[in-house]
Amino acid sequence: MYRSHIAVCFALVGIFLGAVVQCAPAEVANFYEVFNNPDAHLSLTNGPDTIHFIEEHGYPAERHYVTTEDGYIISLFRIPYSHNIQNQDEKRPIAFIQHGLFASSDFWPSLGPDDGLPFLLADAGYDVWIGNARGNRYSRNHTSRSTSHPDFWRFSWHEIGYFDIAAAIDYTLSTENGKDQEGIHYVGHSQGTTVMFVLLSSRPEYNAKIKTAHMLAPVAFMDHMDDVMVNTLSPYLGFNNVYSTLFCSQEFLPHNDFVLALMYSVCLPSSIVYRFCSTSTETTEDQGRTNSTASALTSGVMPAGVSTDQILHYMQEHQSGHFRRFDFGTKKNQKTYGAETPEDYPTELITTEMHLWYSDNDEMSAIEDVLRVAETLPNKVMHHMEDPLWDHMDFALNWEVRHYINDPIVAILNEYEGK
Repeated sequence: MYRSHIAVCFALVGIFLGAVVQCAPAEVANFYEVFNNPDAHLSLTNGPDTIHFIEEHGYPAERHYVTTEDGYIISLFRIPYSHNIQNQDEKRPIAFIQHGLFASSDFWPSLGPDDGLPFLLADAGYDVWIGNARGNRYSRNHTSRSTSHPDFWRFSWHEIGYFDIAAAIDYTLSTENGKDQEGIHYVGHSQGTTVMFVLLSSRPEYNAKIKTAHMLAPVAFMDHMDDVMVNTLSPYLGFNNVYSTLFCSQEFLPHNDFVLALMYSVCLPSSIVYRFCSTSTETTEDQGRTNSTASALTSGVMPAGVSTDQILHYMQEHQSGHFRRFDFGTKKNQKTYGAETPEDYPTELITTEMHLWYSDNDEMSAIEDVLRVAETLPNKVMHHMEDPLWDHMDFALNWEVRHYINDPIVAILNEYEGK
């Protein structure tokens, strides 16, 4: 989850909650219609896509479409080989990278070839795949559902893990280069870690398909999260009530020009809601900790599109203190799960070699919560960041992310592969 975007989004949620309390459900505005007003477009988003971010540095790029078991069509981008080492005729181990909440595959190559993990992996001889969760700008198709209908948006990160990541893994292993390979290496950030916890605990057979998993700022348990907006809003959005019912199963902040302009403008110092924006700004931008070029690129492509149910599910985690499936309310829980409350994810069933990368200053992934999920994992390796200022976004955009994160991950993969 990306903190500055989340803060702004929650500020907007607060406005939304204040409005819906005075109107009946039938009168609540459809988010898609509100934020997709063609008259409000400011022509910000006719910019680059993931293919451009990759090819502009000379690397080959491919886009693949994968249909999940429940009919969603997701996009995967691929760097099949490195033009620097010309290894296209060799058998290449597979590395798969997954984004967090509000993001897309655009996020990873934004750091460029000197620091970006996809490029470093390609130059190390890997077949690199970059995933996209259902509902974001690259995965907005379904075999029978339209994005303008709530049925399309009835998913949380449970379905992303259970269906999308599973389908993506199977697809990469079905390619010519993937055939006869025992599995893939996985790297995820924030929600990209949540979905892997979901998959490996819910479908334990996929443990055999993951060689190593690298969880950057892992998010499972969330009751120690120290974020003002989350603490304020989770009592209202955390469980099945009038607010969560009105808020659920919609597209939240679609990827279009109006929303991108809003997200950019709302965090300017002159904005009346500036105080809701990231409090980590002082330790990132002002102190030069963040790659400003990458930050500028990602600000033009985020938010990439999510379901409100993803946000609701995280709020439920924060309120309940559990890492468990979506809470539909007692009646539907009984029908769906055969119990009044959702079942916890059995993370003790995760046998994959799990590398947990975590820090003291990450308000979205509290150290107590990371250690709690780590206790349940039988095969984990802990990577604690010694930098006391290292925060949630540093795992992706810090100027020294190559030194502290990306190069060590490549080294671990190389050791596994015997390189």
